[in-house]
Amino acid sequence: MKDKGKILEDIAKRLRIHSLKMTTEAGSGHPTTCLSVAEIMACLFFDEMKFNPENPDDFGNDELVLSKGHAAPILWAAYAEAGIIPEKSLMDLRKITSVLEGHPTPRMKWVKAATGSLGQGLSVGVGMAVAMKLGRSPGRAFVLMGDGECAEGAVWEAANMAFIYSLDNLCAIVDINRLGQSDPTMHGHDVFAYARKFQAFGWDVFQIDGHNIREILDAFKEAKKRPGPTAILAKTIKGKGVSFLEDLNGWHGKPLKMEALKDALKELGPMPEINAKDYVNSINPGNNKILKLKKKHSFSKNTYTEKTATRRAYGNALVNLGKINDAVVAIDGDVKNSTYAEDFFKAFPKRSFQTYIAEQNMVGMGIGMSAKGYLPFMATFSAFLSRAHDQIRMAGYSFSNMKIVGSHSGVSIGEDGPSQMGLEDMAIFRSVPSCIVLYPSDAYSTEACVESMSRYKGMAYLRTTRLATPLLYEKGEKFPIGGSKVLRKSPKDVAAVIAAGITVHEALEAYNGLKEENISVRIIDAYSVKPIDKENILREVEKAGKKVVVVEDHYPGGGLGEAVAVALAGKAEIVHLAVNGIPRSGKPNELLEKYGISSSHIKKAVKRLINQ
Repeated sequence: MKDKGKILEDIAKRLRIHSLKMTTEAGSGHPTTCLSVAEIMACLFFDEMKFNPENPDDFGNDELVLSKGHAAPILWAAYAEAGIIPEKSLMDLRKITSVLEGHPTPRMKWVKAATGSLGQGLSVGVGMAVAMKLGRSPGRAFVLMGDGECAEGAVWEAANMAFIYSLDNLCAIVDINRLGQSDPTMHGHDVFAYARKFQAFGWDVFQIDGHNIREILDAFKEAKKRPGPTAILAKTIKGKGVSFLEDLNGWHGKPLKMEALKDALKELGPMPEINAKDYVNSINPGNNKILKLKKKHSFSKNTYTEKTATRRAYGNALVNLGKINDAVVAIDGDVKNSTYAEDFFKAFPKRSFQTYIAEQNMVGMGIGMSAKGYLPFMATFSAFLSRAHDQIRMAGYSFSNMKIVGSHSGVSIGEDGPSQMGLEDMAIFRSVPSCIVLYPSDAYSTEACVESMSRYKGMAYLRTTRLATPLLYEKGEKFPIGGSKVLRKSPKDVAAVIAAGITVHEALEAYNGLKEENISVRIIDAYSVKPIDKENILREVEKAGKKVVVVEDHYPGGGLGEAVAVALAGKAEIVHLAVNGIPRSGKPNELLEKYGISSSHIKKAVKRLINQ
């Protein structure tokens, strides 16, 4: 009977052969980065990891995040060897009809987060590990990283957080194969350079030969004994197993031509005859029952009697949602006393996670927690979310069910100045295909929007305002996704003013001023910026003379104005008031006036429009 080392060597060879054949058949891909991790993948899938091969969502499963997503072919090969997908499907790599994509996405059900934008997988793994601890899963989170991506700052944000939360169920494996895409990596084969960095962040480190089965297995065995996160630093050879590929620059992302493939397969030798799925460590199928969460969405609403900031109402709503929905968790970026997420932290400390000033890791953790069945709400200043733009778009590709709240939006925040003013945030979130964007104008609409976004399965962005604003709606009024509200109208309307958030109040002030001059306008609160309420807005605009002023506390590009313009599709004349130029410090009212979005500017725009 073969010993375990020989079995795993044979499986590693099968993974190499699959990876080469798949990429040649596809005519694209990254075979050399697959060859460097063949032994690691064999040891992970067929010795170390435990999972239920019948259920990718079993909460007891160990999880693997392939952070070096360009090594997708060997991930697909491992799933085939484990009996999860048919071996013949490997030849469909990168076909438009296949879920075996060039970089992993959750279209393949065993993948929990899209990867390939390097440096993000460790944050996802941190989120998964936190969720596993919270839900008392016996599983562990493994993250297979490349050495090149360790140049990304997000890696070290995640490493720091893993230590802070003592994640003994998290293991990172770094494939140190020396070569990046165009040049050698920052540290080449200096494994100790990586060790110093991980150790500086409090991690236990194991330095191994990544092609030595025994060293790999011993490192995994020891990692389980450590009280915090562990990093296995594996020195490997890119292109390992094929002499004319080994440790040579210039082969990144290049599959072999058919003749070269024949030479490579001849060098590797015949495909070993072994049934790898016999060596999968299956878990008890009942482990998926460990996570028992209430996931209700209709919560008790608060009563307001005076001006209230929408960020304050968000904090109130989140606490009430948390009372009836155990899946809700809060993740903060050291601003919870400004976003009012601090109320949730006080009410539910075990479901609250401080990530400090590290927004990229905050969003990455949210992806990981969402992948394990939780409903993360992340809040920070809307301006700072631009730092995490890449993580936000990858959350979209991951089909993540997560909610992001941006406070202190626009010039209306006042004296803090332009660095603190979120003026690009709606453009960021509107550009993500699966993401909705809600921008409420008062406390009651904020609570209703929180309820609506919690029901939505996917990413949602809620934009909130710093200033206290008057109450416009009634307690309990519904604000469905894709809706809008008409606040003022009459048969005499000569134009429509469309606003959202803080500018709704400016529009109402303008309405009163215009009314004194016997000019009647329709006021529309387009709180659902995406999807925009196309049908209702078009209908109301047609009743108001097909003349429109759109006003928003955001830069012109990518915000409410563009959403309305697309919705109206040339069927109305539009004047767009938005923040032009780089703002400066000042009083909120001064800034609204200076940058052209105050009530006085709305009145002037309406008059120009109707007098043309």
